[in-house]
Amino acid sequence: MKNGEKIQDIHERIYQFVIRVIKLTKVIPKSPENLILINQVVRSVTSVGANDQEADGTDSKKDFIAKYVIVRKEGKETNYWLRVISDTNPEYSVRMQDLQQEGKEIVKIVSSIILKTKTKV
Repeated sequence: MKNGEKIQDIHERIYQFVIRVIKLTKVIPKSPENLILINQVVRSVTSVGANDQEADGTDSKKDFIAKYVIVRKEGKETNYWLRVISDTNPEYSVRMQDLQQEGKEIVKIVSSIILKTKTKV
């Protein structure tokens, strides 16, 4: 975000979301429980970014849709893990509100992209 404006390019927005989640995992306490949550959220959020990049390089609308369905699925999983981290680490819940909102918005945007692309197939 620049000057409070949302990034319009979905690929850049997803990339920045991935970076923000990874940075969060570096500061939360490394308790045994949090290490499991960190592992899960890093796996799901990096899958969001990787599949977004794969979708951007596909040759067909069918493949594009398939990749973006994975982006949406992994995005929903990431949002779940962020919620668990927030609820089990209340000292970070305020910091995480914007991050959780961004995750929800990305899932909504990706869902819209899938729907619009399906109507064009």
